[in-house]
Amino acid sequence: MSTPSQSQTTRPSSDTKKTSPTSSVVTRNGARKAKIQTRAMSAGTKPSASLIAAKKKAQQMKKSKDDTVLRDHYQTAMESKMKVKGPTGFVTEPRMAEHCCIWDEKYPDCPERITGTLKRCEELKLIEQCKSFPPRAATKEELNKLHSPSVYEMMETTHCNDNIEYLEELSSKYDGIFIHPKTQEMALLAAGSAIDMVDRIVSGEVQNGAAIVRPPGHHAMYDEPCGYCFYNNVALAAYHALNVRKLQRILIIDWDVHHGQATQQMFYDDPRVIYFSIHRYEHGAFWPNLKQSNFHYIGCGRGEGYTFNVPLNKIGMTDADYIAIWHQLLMPMAIEYQPELVIISAGYDAAVGCPEGEMEITPACYPHLLNMVMSVCPSVCVVLEGGYCLRSLAEGAALTLRTLLGHPPPRLQALEEPSDSIRETILNCIYAHKNHWRCYQFQPKYSVDTTVANVCDGEKEKHTVTVLWEGDELRSDVFATRDCYPVQSDETIRLFEEKLDHLSLVTDLKLAQHPVCYIFDEAMLKHKNICEPGHVECPERILRIHERHRDFGLLERLHQLAARTATDEEILTVHTKKHLDRLKEIASTKLRDLNSQKEAFTSVYFHPDTLESAAVAAGCVLQMVDAVLSSVAGSGVCVIRPPGHHADDEIPSGFCLLNNAAIAAKYAVQSHGLKRVLIVDWDVHHGNGTQRITYGDKEILYISIHRYDNGTFFPNSSDADYTAVGEGRGEGYNVNVPWNKRGMGDAEYMAAFTQVVLPIAYEYNPDLVLVSAGFDACVGDPLGGCKVSPECYGRMTQMLRGLAGGRIILCLEGGYNITSISYAMTMCTKALLGDPMLHHYEPKLSVHCSAVESINNVIKTHKKYWKNLKFHLALPIEDVLEKPGPSRGLIVTDLETSKRLDDSKKSEADADLESSMASLSLKGDDKCADGVHCGTDDEDKVGGSKKLQDEGCSSKVNEGASKANECENKGKERTTLADYLSENMQAIDAGDMFPVVPLQWCPHLESIYAIPEGVKFEQGSKCVDCDHTKENWVCLHCFVTACGRHVNAHMQSHYRTSGHALALSLVDLSAWCSACDKYVDNALLYDAKNNAHRCKFGEDMPWCYKDE
Repeated sequence: MSTPSQSQTTRPSSDTKKTSPTSSVVTRNGARKAKIQTRAMSAGTKPSASLIAAKKKAQQMKKSKDDTVLRDHYQTAMESKMKVKGPTGFVTEPRMAEHCCIWDEKYPDCPERITGTLKRCEELKLIEQCKSFPPRAATKEELNKLHSPSVYEMMETTHCNDNIEYLEELSSKYDGIFIHPKTQEMALLAAGSAIDMVDRIVSGEVQNGAAIVRPPGHHAMYDEPCGYCFYNNVALAAYHALNVRKLQRILIIDWDVHHGQATQQMFYDDPRVIYFSIHRYEHGAFWPNLKQSNFHYIGCGRGEGYTFNVPLNKIGMTDADYIAIWHQLLMPMAIEYQPELVIISAGYDAAVGCPEGEMEITPACYPHLLNMVMSVCPSVCVVLEGGYCLRSLAEGAALTLRTLLGHPPPRLQALEEPSDSIRETILNCIYAHKNHWRCYQFQPKYSVDTTVANVCDGEKEKHTVTVLWEGDELRSDVFATRDCYPVQSDETIRLFEEKLDHLSLVTDLKLAQHPVCYIFDEAMLKHKNICEPGHVECPERILRIHERHRDFGLLERLHQLAARTATDEEILTVHTKKHLDRLKEIASTKLRDLNSQKEAFTSVYFHPDTLESAAVAAGCVLQMVDAVLSSVAGSGVCVIRPPGHHADDEIPSGFCLLNNAAIAAKYAVQSHGLKRVLIVDWDVHHGNGTQRITYGDKEILYISIHRYDNGTFFPNSSDADYTAVGEGRGEGYNVNVPWNKRGMGDAEYMAAFTQVVLPIAYEYNPDLVLVSAGFDACVGDPLGGCKVSPECYGRMTQMLRGLAGGRIILCLEGGYNITSISYAMTMCTKALLGDPMLHHYEPKLSVHCSAVESINNVIKTHKKYWKNLKFHLALPIEDVLEKPGPSRGLIVTDLETSKRLDDSKKSEADADLESSMASLSLKGDDKCADGVHCGTDDEDKVGGSKKLQDEGCSSKVNEGASKANECENKGKERTTLADYLSENMQAIDAGDMFPVVPLQWCPHLESIYAIPEGVKFEQGSKCVDCDHTKENWVCLHCFVTACGRHVNAHMQSHYRTSGHALALSLVDLSAWCSACDKYVDNALLYDAKNNAHRCKFGEDMPWCYKDE
């Protein structure tokens, strides 16, 4: 076997922003291309007309565009320079209090709902901080987009009509409705004001906004008012954003305790709108008593998977239940969906004291829900819906507006354990949506087929998915108009008043003198490596960050603190006297001796001014702790060096000398009396020093997200694995999230936050948050090898703002690409200032399967310590849900007849297809000019799905399309590339098939040898460890057969024990290198592939490689 040339080099991405289109792109099934083309030549098969048209247009595009523009890694951060916190819009109309029930003064939807809310907003001086706009009435044309003209005409007959008998009789025809002579005017103003506020947000006139309006809207259906609602304010505003402002991704969050069935019905088949509703349901026994309010109603047609119903099947749900919904369901989906606009149907009838909701959500919880949403999308419009405990409504709405203005959410009381009922609901929702969203892949799976023995299933805690209906959908002809609502006893009212009094006392709404403080001092520039001037831990790191803050205009927006030096006593709270004396001796050591002294330690260097710089770095953090805990600063940014998290009590390590974060945490506990300090360490290296110092301490919770690589990544210790949980009284207070491969990016870090960091942190409820803010996981770092974007760090910072009343301090750790760290730290500062976090839209964002494994290991290890991790139950592999049945008022369309087709999205998909076609040849006489060999054209369903998971590790599965293609292809012996692509256009469009560029050379190819005579690579061979036969690989070094990673991962186990990196798939004849973590295709692999090809097809595989 000849060895190919190894002269190929990879050009760094920083060398250029443009590159010529590659001609070596292969589809996911690219291993088949040669055989398909060969058969096409012999069969003379003609491609379909639609494919030829796409091909021609693609060729024209290819001729007109010579270059492909690549997006700069820092483009979004650069574009954020001018994106500062914009105004918060506010619209209301006090005259809306005129809408009231004339014949029943005790009706829950009373004028005090709006007057009390406005009064509380004025008490907190919130409205004066907003940019107020006058209300305006919706036009008849706007209403008729979603409502029948008959509704408008009927309401017009009531305008200024003083005939009370007529109004009450008319009201009795509708469920939960009263009509006042002013109702039509106020309803038009409510709808128009919501539309107007959304338009101002989308246009950029304001960053976000609130419409404090009534009557509410989310129950108002196409042809009838319902549930206090006449026109659907939120749905009309969303329709305007879609069709006037041309948005493509809108998220509607409905946290009113009643299901907004009308909003759901209006967008049930529209993929441009996600409707996410959390509502009291009680298996259909609670109003509006509809089947469609249950979890398995997920949308239809093109909108299937875009409706989320989170039914609450018991009363008394708490803050912990709602926050769990956000962490487990809403946030993962929203991060994947990346909405352009969020509209919140903000009902407060789940708040403490509401007689209709009977839930126990504190008013302070709503700001936390909103803060998390704002970290995903800054364009948020809050529209008032229900809420019938006047005091909790006013407080909840006012605190929501306060959060829109950029103030951090107030601290919550200690969270209870999420209820078993909410766990059941959340897992049901995940199960219903897991085939539509890549983010729902953290629950294990089990088979409901008891005839198949599976030892692993017996070890799993299983969730049973069930649909229960206890309601009645029959609609009455006449509805009560008086005494038709729940009434609380005097004793119940008194108890709720006492509870609200207590919440008012413990909810701290005081603001610091300065929202964000900043500290930097040139004394920290003195520490430098004299012997290695190009050392990565250099003074330019903090200098460039400081300059970037100045360039972005941030320094004048921050309150700058004077630096100070940490005292010996403060340093000795963490470090030993021996360690401190050693650093003091360095100041008097001759330069020629410093280089030899560093050899006694791991990855450190010394300078005569090392201790001065290190003591100033630690002192800066202590200065910031004092400022934050004395309310001088709301939060803080410490641009410091040398870093500290590798330094333990007596040994410097990893560029670290004094452990800044640990010193600050101990100082906060000992000097300020704090009970709970959280350290979040997102440096790519494990903070082994911080962990060792805090390992037995429950007053300090240490959470680290880092690259581990099974112990082979610095600091090369098993202490960095998920099994290190703390000891003694600190057991459970050390949480490691270890990545076992390079290349982790935004998706993985967001998943770690939603699945691990936030659930544990919210349960811990810290008094202060310290961030060991290393940025060596940022894209472009020479040491980290990860791909986190600067804006992702800003997003993580914004999520942490919900903790400790916003008292968060960022302390610089590592990060050695000075461009990356300057942008990343700047984005974190902007997040603390409330600036919008821009994000580049990535439609196929998914979490790597290795990260899923790491996160699941953490959850399994820590769920016995943290009750917020109780959602890790196994879900059925099979489809156990029946298709949802008919439900009153809900129109269900299939895929072909879906009415609201997203034309712009369709055009974009067509353009993507044409662009893909530009690199594929349809000519029968073309050879594989790209030099990439293309194995077989017979990949079965199991192999195809597993291969997809190997590449992307998750997929949004369109089962209907897959089954249809399977039926169409049944019986066909030969398929051309043209036919195959034509038949799978939908899969290409949906992203179920995508390009893969295998490595054309891999160093591990040198370790394979000729295959001994008599060795056969036969499909159906059993795995050496588990007897599995369908998804197996053969080791190309020792020829052992073992199953793939999505079966029992025995081939991966074989690699870890033997070091044999290369394996060949017996399903599709692709070759994978576990060491390089890439597919490989090279002429050296031909013998192995041909062996398998002969066994599978009884003939040689065509030679398709370039001749050297």
